[in-house]
Amino acid sequence: MLVEVLRVFSVVERHADRVWRLWQEQGCGQREIGRWLGISSDSVRRVVGPAGGIAPEPRRRSRWEVTLAEREEISRGVAAEVSLRQIARQLDRDVSVISREVERNGGKEAYRAQEAEQAAWDRARRPKTAKLAANPELAQVVTQRLQQRWAPQQIAATLREQYPDAPEMQVSHETIYRSLFVQAKGTLKGELTQYLRRKRRLRRPRAATARAASQPTGRGQIPDRVPLSQRPAEAADRAVPGHWEGDLILGSHGSAVATLAERHSRFVMVLALPQGKSAAAVRDALSEHIPRLPRLLHESLSTQHVWKSLTWDQGKEMSQHAQFTIDTGVPVYFCPPGQPWMRGTNENTNGLVRDYLPKGTDLRAHTQTDLDHIATQLNTRPRHTLNWMTPSQALAQALGVATTP
Repeated sequence: MLVEVLRVFSVVERHADRVWRLWQEQGCGQREIGRWLGISSDSVRRVVGPAGGIAPEPRRRSRWEVTLAEREEISRGVAAEVSLRQIARQLDRDVSVISREVERNGGKEAYRAQEAEQAAWDRARRPKTAKLAANPELAQVVTQRLQQRWAPQQIAATLREQYPDAPEMQVSHETIYRSLFVQAKGTLKGELTQYLRRKRRLRRPRAATARAASQPTGRGQIPDRVPLSQRPAEAADRAVPGHWEGDLILGSHGSAVATLAERHSRFVMVLALPQGKSAAAVRDALSEHIPRLPRLLHESLSTQHVWKSLTWDQGKEMSQHAQFTIDTGVPVYFCPPGQPWMRGTNENTNGLVRDYLPKGTDLRAHTQTDLDHIATQLNTRPRHTLNWMTPSQALAQALGVATTP
């Protein structure tokens, strides 16, 4: 048994650098890395698991530190009974540096270059106390905001604004992730990862996302659809509010809700579909909710102020778009098939909403009041892309009104 354990650790040590290179730079998964290196996925997991998928910082020697080559010269000089002062001159070092090096490694009688080198690395292992472990008040604030489903980036940015003169109450988003994922730094309870948008216990590098190819799917034909290329140019640069993107989120038993995201402010609406996801049901639900928002924002606003266009994908639930436009005055534009990134604001919004409406659940259990509560949480959460304003604040500012719901 002991022999097998030692063999496994030997494999892990031998391949650790290549595992991290494939994980970080190429974005390969654990099984794929195992196949590339000819080792088991368990061996790969023993490398990336304890570190939470975050590659450890490579150890670096200080430029003032005595090098292995210099230690070998010292060892040879000591063995030849050369004085420490002469050895220092040969190495262009101060004699006090050489003297301390010899004394801390057993003196002239016991000094050996390899042993001194290893001892230097061992002495350099001085792990700092994690910031969140040293500051319970800060850890409590971070925990509370994670439980409110704030992203680590949002927490870090708002702490900088909230405590500008108290660096002890500031923390980087990377430190938060490390405290959640890295076993050696586990200052935050691992259960808090359930509140992150991504529920995985390993941080995946950006290279992994870049490798994921989008697979287009056929969605049928929509009569008289207007292509995205005809959408007003002002919508593309997000400078003007009122241009929206929409989609459905699907649940079990044929249930669904509609999501709408405003491109300029990222303001979110989540709409119940109690009558199902047919084209008529979706048209009626959208037509009913479109006039609600201007009235909620400010009494002076009209539908035309807030709703200038709606962009949808190729889903046939929007096949009655022409009647919807007649009913509301809002034109609908359609993305090319298989190109969801052209509705990136709504795609990102759906990911946020999924935190509250997990896949495989029956969405009919959620009333419109429930969905409004979800939207309110998202609209009052600061966003990096808005320079840490909330979507509510950004939409109110863009429309020139004082407050938003």
